[in-house]
Parts: sequence; C-alpha cells; structure tokens
Amino acid sequence: MFTGIVEELGEVVAVENLGDASRFRLRGPVVTEDAKHGDSIAVNGVCLTVVDTAEGEFTADVMAETLNRSSLGALSVGSRINLERPMALGGRLGGHLVQGHVDGTGTLIERIPGEHWEIVKIALPAALSRYVVEKGSITVDGVSLTVVDAADDYFTISLIPTTLALTTLGIKKAGDPVNLEVDVLAKYVERLLGRSAEAGDLAEIKEMDR
Repeated sequence: MFTGIVEELGEVVAVENLGDASRFRLRGPVVTEDAKHGDSIAVNGVCLTVVDTAEGEFTADVMAETLNRSSLGALSVGSRINLERPMALGGRLGGHLVQGHVDGTGTLIERIPGEHWEIVKIALPAALSRYVVEKGSITVDGVSLTVVDAADDYFTISLIPTTLALTTLGIKKAGDPVNLEVDVLAKYVERLLGRSAEAGDLAEIKEMDR
C-alpha cells in the first residue's frame, strides 16, 4: 500500500526486452537504501517487485499484463520516473490509499501555467469516468492529487511548485501518456451497492413467487 507521495525522481538505466515481458534496471538511491529482494516499489504509480539491488539501483521484471495496462512500456533509457516505497504501518498517510494497481492510462491534453501553480488537463478513459469526482482523489503517475474539475472525458489537477519540481509531472508534455489509479474505495462501494441491488431484486422475486 502506498500514499502517492513521491519520494524520489529516479531514472531508467537499462531496459531488456524479454518478448512478453521486460526487465528494468532503475536508479533510485533513496528508495533502495533499505530495499531487498521481494520488496515493493512504486514506479510511476505501478507496484513492482524488487528482484535485486546494487549501488543505488534496483531491477524489476514487468509482465505483459502490466505493460498492457500502464505506460511503463513506453519507458526507455534515460526516462525519469516517480519512485515511492510502501507506506510503513504507524506512519502518516500524507496522500490517500494507493495500491499501485493501475486502472488505465490517460493522455496529458494541456498545461495552463499560473502565477504560482499550473493547471494540467488529462484525458480520462470512459471506463474510469464514474470514479472521478470534483475534490476527490486520483493518482497520476503515482502522485496523489486532488481533482479540480471532473468531466466525462477529462479531468484537471492543480500542481504546486513542489510537485512540478520533484516529480515527472513537471516535465510531461501534451500528448504524453500517464498512469491512472482511481480511489479503490469508490470501486468497493460500487460493487457493494450493485450486490445490494441484486439481492433486493432477488428478494422481491421470491416474495412474488409465494
């Protein structure tokens, strides 16, 4: 479990194509200082398992499912990446609950600079639209953010100077893909309400059959 508060701006050191998978070597001295084989590290919001570590770098295998559902397949040597270690129990929850399980990808549409911040507009896949609400939480490339405006096919976020300076969101351009993870609580509520409605319908049918 993560919080969406990026710890470090890392870099892709090497990419090995394994056919239906890829092996990444990633530089991140901060997130690897206590990392070991089997640990999890979020890379642009995607939870990856550490294969090994050496001198401030770690290796992770990325399977076809992850490559198909996220923008990690577009990474190349030199790409900058957002890195975060899992939340420690008993620590502060600075962002919101983030699983590192990407729900889909969006595309950066427009950047609107302000005096002290920047508004970024991102295209929203239709399947995720119902989970995104004004003032709600969303994770963009692993960064926990508050939604400013929510439409059927896009949403906007407001980025402060710290976020612009310390994450990849400061260097993304129009047309670039971003990983999106919606609030998992919204998905659970939807599922539970759906089952409640189905149970109610079934009870009504049984009552009519009596």
